[in-house]
This record gives sequence, C-alpha cells and structure tokens, in this order.
Amino acid sequence: MLLWFQLFLFVAGTAALLYVSRGPLSQPGSHGFYRFFAWECMLVLIVLNLPVWHVDPLSATQLISCVLLALSIWLPIHAVRLLKAQGKPSDARNDDPALYGFEKTSALVTTGAFRYIRHPMYTALMLLAWGAFLKQFTWVTLALVLAATLFLFLTALRDEKECIAHFGDDYRAYMRGTRRFIPFVL
Repeated sequence: MLLWFQLFLFVAGTAALLYVSRGPLSQPGSHGFYRFFAWECMLVLIVLNLPVWHVDPLSATQLISCVLLALSIWLPIHAVRLLKAQGKPSDARNDDPALYGFEKTSALVTTGAFRYIRHPMYTALMLLAWGAFLKQFTWVTLALVLAATLFLFLTALRDEKECIAHFGDDYRAYMRGTRRFIPFVL
C-alpha cells in the first residue's frame, strides 16, 4: 500500500512540476530548466524517505534535518516578499518569457537575505534537499542530494548570467559583495 502511495506522490508531483516548469523546459539552458531537474531530485528524495520521516525524531540527524527543513520554508517566503516589495516586478520585463511573475524584477534587491547571498531561494532548495536526505542515508539518496545540489548550482550560474544581461554592471558589483549560497562562505 505504501509503495502505491509513494508512486502516486511521485507521478502527481512530477505532473505538477512539469506544469509549473512548462515555460522553462521549453528553453533548455535557462535557469528554470536546471531548476526543474533539481526539483525532481528533491521530489524523489522526499518520496523515498517518506516512510522514515518521523523515525527516531530526537536523533542528531533528525534534529538537524528539522532545522534545515524549517529554514527551507522561511527563506523563500522572505525572499519572495522582498522581490515583490523592492524588486518592482514588471510584466514589461520580457527578456525571458519563462520567468515567474516575482522573478521579473526591474530593480536589484540587496536587502534582507539578499544582502549576504545572491540566491536565497536556491539556498532554501538546497536546505530542503539536504534536510530530506538526512532523514535516511542510502547510496541512492546520497546520489539524489548531490545531483540536486549540482542542478541548483547550475541554476544559480545560469541565473547570474541572466541577471548580468538584464542589470549589467550593477549586478556585477552586487556579485562582488555577496556570496552565492552561504553568507561569508560560498
């Protein structure tokens, strides 16, 4: 019964991800193209580890996992709020038709989490992936979390090229003063 439920979650989740990624998937090489594959890896991680999600909840790995998962919820909410409030999203921005509404910023956001890292939402996705991975170590889940991390790194690199194309030297200056994913580190 559990296997059927996991299979259903995977198929339904993939269908939903395909739907929300239909624009980026039509543009191979866009940041959303790589993000889709990171999302798929995370979906499989979650579905595979679902049966052990709450096993031994006070173990060190489960507690670390919970912290990572909590941060993975807070960080994108914080980032989207800043992008909407300060990034001045505009439908007039048509340099990439596959961008989501909140991504169509016309102003660079450099406050909040963006003051320290350029990609708080990709960081949140990495936190989600590693939090799901820590639920249970297997070689398959290790391969999945590493693949998700690689796809998110590729997503960030492509996103930076897109931002340089749109914001130019302002974004280059912003890159010099921030880290990609982890404040003061990476």
